Amino acid sequence: MKVEVLFEDNYLVIVNKPNNVLVHNSYYARNIKDATLLHLLKEQLNIVLYPIHRLDRKTSGVLVLAKQKEHVAQFQELFNSNTIKKSYLAIVRGFVEEKLEITTPVKNPDTKVYKDAATSCKPIETIELDIAVHPYKFSRYSLVELIPKTGRMHQLRIHMNKISRPIVGDYKYGDRFHNRMFENEFACKNIFLHANSIQFKHPVLETTISVNATLPDDWNKIIELFNWKN
Repeated sequence: MKVEVLFEDNYLVIVNKPNNVLVHNSYYARNIKDATLLHLLKEQLNIVLYPIHRLDRKTSGVLVLAKQKEHVAQFQELFNSNTIKKSYLAIVRGFVEEKLEITTPVKNPDTKVYKDAATSCKPIETIELDIAVHPYKFSRYSLVELIPKTGRMHQLRIHMNKISRPIVGDYKYGDRFHNRMFENEFACKNIFLHANSIQFKHPVLETTISVNATLPDDWNKIIELFNWKN
């Protein structure tokens, strides 16, 4: 598997992570034996890289990695200080008709303590299909932009579920009937959550870095089928 490199300089590599690829081995994914993103990039670029932030295994899109371990903390401070702009795209069940601010606390999986979390959800497109999905005779979906204001684990997936607009293809927090419909009707099994763009001021070079990640194939298939133009 070749990983798409979106940006590279003497300090950073920014890639378009594919669906269903772990960034690195972890306790939570100890049963997954497939090659990690770090392993794939080491084979591809012949360099050891250090992830600066997280991206779920099933989520695709922009991921920033450092070339030197000593620079990781410097770049992580961009995330900790909320000076970095991240945008995600998602396809969710139901109609989202206005901009929403979701502030439901999210539980830390290690400490089991709830922490404050905030997500902005902006509607882009909607569609109603004449395809029955339990318990209705039709199905509705929205394309949305999600902007996390905090960085809790699974935050976007949890927040969309909390407002009854779960992300299609999310088998942990989503709706199994809609997930199954996308599998059966469109042969799409991956989660429709994509880290679309990132923008930040390079802490070493002091230049503005702005990167967009191209969409996976199943996204392009659905966008064409649904005739979404935006």
